Amino acid sequence: MDYAGAIENILKQLESDLPGHLYYHGHHHTLDVLDAVERIGKSEGVSEAQQNLLLVAAAYHDCGFLKGHQDHERKGCEIAKDSLPEFGFDAGSINQICDMIMATKVPQGPQDQLAKILCDADLDYLGREDFEPIGSNLFKELQHLGIVTDMKVWNRIQLGFLTQHAYYTTYGKSIRQPEKLKHLQKIRTIVNSYKD
Repeated sequence: MDYAGAIENILKQLESDLPGHLYYHGHHHTLDVLDAVERIGKSEGVSEAQQNLLLVAAAYHDCGFLKGHQDHERKGCEIAKDSLPEFGFDAGSINQICDMIMATKVPQGPQDQLAKILCDADLDYLGREDFEPIGSNLFKELQHLGIVTDMKVWNRIQLGFLTQHAYYTTYGKSIRQPEKLKHLQKIRTIVNSYKD
């Protein structure tokens, strides 16, 4: 299986073909998730073969945005099923990659260790210092799509999301959760200050 070729192929497509209004779900987000998967996979002690599958799943996890934002995980699996055989991937490996991609659909539902790692990598930023600039990119994207209207609506959505979100890996729980709780407290204070 040509892992590097498969990753390079989809990254080129994302860089050239994703719509400009994807301020959050752009090419840069996929690179960020690849970086996080590398880090979390090592921390969780996965094998080299598992790490390679994880990296391919990370590269493809949001490629469905090439076909539109709705149901992008399923669309991403379709793209993976179409293109990965060219890189020597068998049906079993492709199904495993698609299971990981589908697990990232919110609310996340990872069933195995690899899916848990990808889910934590996808939302790694929730427990990082760059939470605010990344969150404001997501706000801009959702505003463009007409999903959120203003900062009050957005902060209420963020409060609900951060409240129900959980990290699945030891890395996420020990390294990211403490910082995430600080962000949650800050947003709770902001939302509690609203009069309406």
